[in-house]
Amino acid sequence: MDKKAILDSLGNIIVLFFLFILVIAGLVYYGVNMPGVSISGDLKKLDTEMEASRDRLRAHVYSLAGEIGERHYQKRDALDEAALYIEQSFKEMGYNPVSEVYSSKLYRNIVVNLYGREKRDEIIIIGAHYDTVWLSPGADDNASGVSALLELARALRQEPLSRTVRLAAFSNEEWPFFGRDKMGSHVNARNSYDRSELITGMISLEMLGYYSTKENSQVYPKPLNYFYPDKGNFIALVSNFTSRNLLRETITEFRRTSQFPSEGLIAPQFLVPDIKRSDNSSFWSHGYPAVMVTDTSNYRNRNYHKSQDLPDSLDYESMARIVEGLRQTIIVLANK
Repeated sequence: MDKKAILDSLGNIIVLFFLFILVIAGLVYYGVNMPGVSISGDLKKLDTEMEASRDRLRAHVYSLAGEIGERHYQKRDALDEAALYIEQSFKEMGYNPVSEVYSSKLYRNIVVNLYGREKRDEIIIIGAHYDTVWLSPGADDNASGVSALLELARALRQEPLSRTVRLAAFSNEEWPFFGRDKMGSHVNARNSYDRSELITGMISLEMLGYYSTKENSQVYPKPLNYFYPDKGNFIALVSNFTSRNLLRETITEFRRTSQFPSEGLIAPQFLVPDIKRSDNSSFWSHGYPAVMVTDTSNYRNRNYHKSQDLPDSLDYESMARIVEGLRQTIIVLANK
């Protein structure tokens, strides 16, 4: 190969390298740069109403993870007891929950609709799964998400909403159902798709209870560790690229109204597969925008999927702050 050919090849390699760097930089800016400013510093003391919310959240988690405990298809009595607890909790708030029953095993999602006034056919779904993995009482995963769902139901029941807000407790998120036809959120999303419902957004409440202010208490899949804090004292909102607008709207309102630190991430699923590890993925697969709200699970909580995932390990004051931020965010999304 002559000298000119070598220089041409070297030039092409350099150009490709810089193009690669530009693409990576664009993806990082597109996915990491979020609107609004996350709160920092000391947080205000909880007011009386939020203290009451904290206590209700704790009570729900203790009922699900403390009294009922491990609940899944092989502990069917406990799974059904959890469903009954959720159903009864909705009824005590004045709702008429509907069971979305599926499969020959009669698994069920529990659904409540807060019908909108002007845009009733436009629906925002707030969902959380109530099952656990084997040998885990599932306080954080996912009694914390279900307790937030129930507390949001209480907080939203008297709110005038333009769009319909659908609250859904899903069965069978965990193995061996994840990503399959008998996953509860998959059934729910498929039914919405078959009915041609206009789902304007879905928010998945997936592990909301574990926080730490210690350095290096938060880890990430590489290279995300270069862009986010090493203290696990924040709530994360994540989505895929097609749900970017929903995530940016959601985190904008959460940061504007909440008293809790937040971080956001928009990423392609094939590069960061962990963003599709919850019920949001069921709605993505049916073409609906969805956001997962999470404490980042095993990237922070060492009790994840273990017998140590107990109610005493959770931070209920932080959960109350998050629920209040979500309440105000949902009201804005429903009335925009």
